[in-house]
Amino acid sequence: MCFLCLFALYNYFRSMSKPSFDEIYMELAEKLALRSHCVKAQVGAVLTKDTRIVSLGYNGPPAGTHNCDIEWPGVGCARDSKGSCSLALHAEQNAILYAVKNNMAIEGTTLYVTLSPCIACARVIFTTGIKKVFYKHSYAEYKKIPTDEGVEFLKKFGVEVVRYSN
Repeated sequence: MCFLCLFALYNYFRSMSKPSFDEIYMELAEKLALRSHCVKAQVGAVLTKDTRIVSLGYNGPPAGTHNCDIEWPGVGCARDSKGSCSLALHAEQNAILYAVKNNMAIEGTTLYVTLSPCIACARVIFTTGIKKVFYKHSYAEYKKIPTDEGVEFLKKFGVEVVRYSN
């Protein structure tokens, strides 16, 4: 076998052994979701810039308040008119709020989230200047609604949105 063929084969197998940053950050978001105290859904988020982590988040009530799985085991907290948790922050909200609270720049960041953003989170994502969103699962499919309003909103206003598949 020629040298160039061996070199190409070596590079091919070498690249397969190293995970991409997209893989790393989505896997981290999935692991963070496991920290959620919500009994209905577990969602994780990672906010990054230039291959560095800016902030992390997962869905749940504000820190220092309560844990739904402990206070209301099996049933969770009260639901709002749309059937969503009335007390919790979404994973992307927690990641964004932590970054802002700690004076971290969000403009131009990339968000990795295990569930596509709802319309309210999409408005926050757009307003804070996040430039790209990777999501794994569809909020519309989860909620059994016709469209991913948040994804459509972000795309309409120039935020790059990618459904992650590995």
